[in-house]
Amino acid sequence: MQTAIDKIRELRALHEDGLLSRTEFDLRKNAILDAAYVPAHAGAGSEEEEAPAPRARPGTEIGLMVGQEVGPQNRRYRLERLIAHGGMGQVWQATDLATHAELGHSAQVALKILPPQLTQSALQSKLLIQEATRARRLAHENIVRVYEWAQDPATASYFIIMECLEGEDLDSLLAREGRLSFERVLSLIDPVAEALDYAWDKHGLVHRDIKPGNVFVTRRGEVKLLDFGIAARARGGAGSLLDAPGSSGTAGYRAPEAGSPNGQPAPALDVYAVSMMIYQMLDGALPPEPLVAPSSLKPHQWEALRAGFARDPAARPASVRALLENLKNAVGPSPEEIAAREAAARAEQERRERELAAQRHIEEQARAAARAVIDQQRREQQRRERAAQEEARAARKEALRQQLLAKRDEEVAKARLAQEEAQRKAAQAKAAAAYLAEQKRARELQAARTASELQQLMPTPGSPVADGDGVLVDAFLDGVGSGPTLVLIPTGRFQMGSHEHERKIAMAAGAQKRWLERETPQRWVGIERPFAMGRYPVTVGEWRVFVQATGWEPQGEVNWLEPGFPQTDAHPVVGVSWHDAQHYVEWLTKATGKRYRLPSEAEWEYACRAGTRTAFSFGDTISPEQANYDSTFTYNGSPRGAYRQGTTPAGMFPANPWGLYDMHGNVWEWVQDVVHENYEGAPLDGSAWETGGDQARRILRGGSWLYNPRYLRSALRNGFSSVLSNDIVGFRVVRELM
Repeated sequence: MQTAIDKIRELRALHEDGLLSRTEFDLRKNAILDAAYVPAHAGAGSEEEEAPAPRARPGTEIGLMVGQEVGPQNRRYRLERLIAHGGMGQVWQATDLATHAELGHSAQVALKILPPQLTQSALQSKLLIQEATRARRLAHENIVRVYEWAQDPATASYFIIMECLEGEDLDSLLAREGRLSFERVLSLIDPVAEALDYAWDKHGLVHRDIKPGNVFVTRRGEVKLLDFGIAARARGGAGSLLDAPGSSGTAGYRAPEAGSPNGQPAPALDVYAVSMMIYQMLDGALPPEPLVAPSSLKPHQWEALRAGFARDPAARPASVRALLENLKNAVGPSPEEIAAREAAARAEQERRERELAAQRHIEEQARAAARAVIDQQRREQQRRERAAQEEARAARKEALRQQLLAKRDEEVAKARLAQEEAQRKAAQAKAAAAYLAEQKRARELQAARTASELQQLMPTPGSPVADGDGVLVDAFLDGVGSGPTLVLIPTGRFQMGSHEHERKIAMAAGAQKRWLERETPQRWVGIERPFAMGRYPVTVGEWRVFVQATGWEPQGEVNWLEPGFPQTDAHPVVGVSWHDAQHYVEWLTKATGKRYRLPSEAEWEYACRAGTRTAFSFGDTISPEQANYDSTFTYNGSPRGAYRQGTTPAGMFPANPWGLYDMHGNVWEWVQDVVHENYEGAPLDGSAWETGGDQARRILRGGSWLYNPRYLRSALRNGFSSVLSNDIVGFRVVRELM
């Protein structure tokens, strides 16, 4: 069985392949994590044999959430609310997004969704398809309409698209109203009889699972028959492979002969179930042993009802309609009337059988005609294929002749190209040597400039700006407390983005080409002003001071105090959106009198690299001793390690060359920039890029504890909605010095 982490990895692969939006990925990931901590549900038997379901967020047992989209790419549905759930799956109210996109609005539909563990059985998945296929043909005002069936590629769940009803089933009605009057019972069962007569007369179908839960009363008083999922076609021999087992149905309403392996489905099965249900509606419970007449029935009415659940199917009325007529007319019919009715029923049965035999004969003739047409089409297809083969042989001969001519020309051109290639390589070698010399001079100048600026920024002993190691802490203006610990960052130039060799290694580790294109083109960026950056991401303790000072309240689903894993005040805070981070730096600016903000994307990568040009500030690989990530995955030969399943305290791992901690892993970090697909047109002076792009999303940097090591590279770029938060995203601050 798949673990929660296996499911999350599969969802992430779907997201990276473009099949899931980032928002939908996060919703499904959270649902799977919720389900991982809920005790397993009881076995999926009949409904009355199920153990009570554990209280959990609705839908999480099969990874479904309100607002989630399901279905194939060309037909999507958004889940609005969970209507019901049981051993055979869940029923959701949903919006048909395809219709909504075409018309700007759409009626609601109901989705009956089976869990993947049930449809792993070929019988269960075939039963679902059988239900949809048969039920689509049942067009009757007292049968719920079924439109189509489909499968969701993300969860592997099958589901049926049905008419969405407003009201309650008979189970709920009986629980609310208790015993019903004889007249009320007849008025509710009469539409059921109409629906069953239609299913039998027009389609030869027996429902086989009549019970109060499958009879629905709408708010307008309409009665609808639900769930033909185990309906069987009568007079079909031993039945098809798609038919439900003969013992299908619900205990208490299932006729004694239902479990017979050689029995033929007949209306007597439904007559038995309806009779039991009528008794329950009149008396408040199913018939006891020994049988006792409900107090609301007269003797003749009781005799008519008892005939409905006789153990011998032949002793029951021919249909539910006949059962109701017997109850209505239960004044003691004479033996002659009974015999006449039975004769009329037999005649009607014989008439129906003759009609079905005639229909089968017509269908057989149609199939024979279709086979003749198919044979003719096959012969014509074979003739065309032979002609195509002859043309292909002639084409191959001509192609071979052209190849010989081309080979002769190629030999002549090859000698010329070899000479040109030698000249080109010589020119390239000369240009490369010049380039390397220029790069060496640039690095030497940059190193000298960086050393000089760092020396100028380093304070003298007793300086109020920073200590001797370049560490700065701003006190609050009210004299109580101070801001985050900062590290001084000098000006300089660096190459932002990734080079081709690094991208090839990342692709070998599983990265997608379209992700890597976000890191291009690689270009030189100048950081023109020195600044100070948070030595660590903002911690839980620092965020707590902000919350107490401002009264901030979270808007997302993740609780920053209890994100789902253990944490202390030294852990980085999570559960904050980009807008929450903006509120924090505005408050910090007022509290210290200094200018605080989020770093630009260029400043973040410049500080992360700290003068390096490798994939990580530690080199071209990374180990579990250097950062917090899912080290069950490897990168470029890195060792495997533990998966910590949550954040770690700030400063637990080594700092980069400039004294910054957790620049790789632990939490993704918000920066100021809007999401753009690549660096075409980006600023070259280190400032934030806030024009154009996707204004609803902001850039994330650094990777997190949940992600594998390829996401921790210095150059990697991610994006997320600025109004959302989760348990893997935090931030660090920048303080301006000039």
